[in-house]
Amino acid sequence: MTRAAVALLRQRGVDVLLHLGDLGSEAVIDELVGFNARIVFGNCDWDEQSLARYAEIMGIQVDHPLGILEVAGKRIAFTHGHLPQLMRQAMGDGVDYLLHGHTHEVRDERVEQTRIINPGALFRAARYTAAILDPVHDTVEIVEVAHS
Repeated sequence: MTRAAVALLRQRGVDVLLHLGDLGSEAVIDELVGFNARIVFGNCDWDEQSLARYAEIMGIQVDHPLGILEVAGKRIAFTHGHLPQLMRQAMGDGVDYLLHGHTHEVRDERVEQTRIINPGALFRAARYTAAILDPVHDTVEIVEVAHS
């Protein structure tokens, strides 16, 4: 599913890929190689140290447990979502976007000045989805990833 999602996102011209955790294995990291990718770990990533070492060897940036980047003057925070204090911290810092996973449920809502987005999931979900965020135009598109 990761391979299919990455292919779809490449086709759509996505510049930066953020994986919001629960990678599960090095095979998922392999699918991110060659992309401007950044990752955080989730509650199902049992061996964070090993996965982090492998990601770094493969040229994938690890921002665990919370990453923040700026795109088009907008601050984007991203985390897995299983540590509520990190979500509150990002909101308290006034980020423009807070991206998270964990629940496997699509989410797109505004809380005060922050738009909170969950792209859904590629595993253990009724439908497999990813999200494309365009901070320049403040748009989010949830895209369905076909089962392989």
